[in-house]
Amino acid sequence: MTDAPTWVPVAILFALLGLAYLGMWRGWKRRGRKHDLPPLVEAPSVADLPEPKLRSGARYFGTTVSGDWLDRVVARGLGARSSCRISLSAEGLDVIRLAGSFRIPVTALRGARHDQGIAGKVVPPHGVLVVTWQHGDLLLDTGFRLTIAELSDSGAAIATGGSDKSVTEAHNRWVRTISKMAKENAA
Repeated sequence: MTDAPTWVPVAILFALLGLAYLGMWRGWKRRGRKHDLPPLVEAPSVADLPEPKLRSGARYFGTTVSGDWLDRVVARGLGARSSCRISLSAEGLDVIRLAGSFRIPVTALRGARHDQGIAGKVVPPHGVLVVTWQHGDLLLDTGFRLTIAELSDSGAAIATGGSDKSVTEAHNRWVRTISKMAKENAA
């Protein structure tokens, strides 16, 4: 046994943890500078949202550079996973979340699909709704997992929080609607 004080190993452990956290923080900041994005379009307040074609509660998984599901974009707050409400209207897709709400204008929509993962998050097949959109010079993919009842065009509630089948059906509705809007806008 040594006569060394017991606080020395504890101090060394805390110093190593501090260095690890500093390294992670610096890496996150560097990643934020990697994608030079213009400011996002602000979403209106919840009370001022336009009449939706579709809306749902969802889990926001993140945004990546289109085609590279692991190249996560953290600039402008797009890297923070969170719960959100999504609302699709004739004006665009409004993403309302505590980590920073934003709108994807209908002119920026390029399409939608379902996938198994995005930004390092993997779920059952067809479990992620991926919306492709143009922002500045970058083509981006943003991933959502629908979580609660959704309202259809007719206003009828459709449960989406249950089985994978119901989630896939809800995602199909979103994919068809967003893809149609993107195609109409491109024409």
